[in-house]
Amino acid sequence: MEDRSLNKALDIYSALITGQSISLKDKATAELYNEFYADSEVYDITTKILARQGLSIYEYNESLFVTAGSGNKVFGYTNDELKRILGLRLNVELYLVFFITYHALLYFYKSSDTYQVREYVRVDDVINSVNDDLRKILGDAAIAEDHNENSFKSIASLWEGLPPFLNEDRDRNKASRGSRYGMTKLTFNFLIAEKLFVNVDDRFYPTDRMHALAENYFEENRSLIREYLEQEKDNA
Repeated sequence: MEDRSLNKALDIYSALITGQSISLKDKATAELYNEFYADSEVYDITTKILARQGLSIYEYNESLFVTAGSGNKVFGYTNDELKRILGLRLNVELYLVFFITYHALLYFYKSSDTYQVREYVRVDDVINSVNDDLRKILGDAAIAEDHNENSFKSIASLWEGLPPFLNEDRDRNKASRGSRYGMTKLTFNFLIAEKLFVNVDDRFYPTDRMHALAENYFEENRSLIREYLEQEKDNA
């Protein structure tokens, strides 16, 4: 192993784990992008370091990104950490955020062989989608009998109990867990902080980072989110 290859691999690793993207279109990181693909030793060292840390590397639009995936205690989030970041108290509130995120994702990607179909989404679009899906869940007799506090019934009941809108929601820069609009905006605020969406005049556009994660996730895991949700419905 050459010291030069190791140093380049460490430069790539350091950039990626600090949340930077390495892009051929970015003068500051184009050299690292080229090193990753042009030098097989740099490529092998980088991927081995990332794999040892439980990280996956994805490419989208000539840019590189990493994700911790699920269960990564070092680079990922625990449920308690997510609740603290989002300002939530209950697990069911966090699961509702997951459900909202799932619908935001499905707005752009419908299946494992379908890629982006729309450019942006609005809060109201996601609210309407969540409304429709959760009402179907509440109408399912089997799910209605599931009294687990973290069940789909609990998520649906929490959502149904929230008012559509509060006066404080008129401040478009703020979000709270007191309304459906607030919970959805809270979710998008977190996704923006994670560099997965950008907000332009209340239109939420997915970033290259989000596309990299979504498309590679569908390719590698065949949309396990949808399969998991369907399995949970069948087992309820």
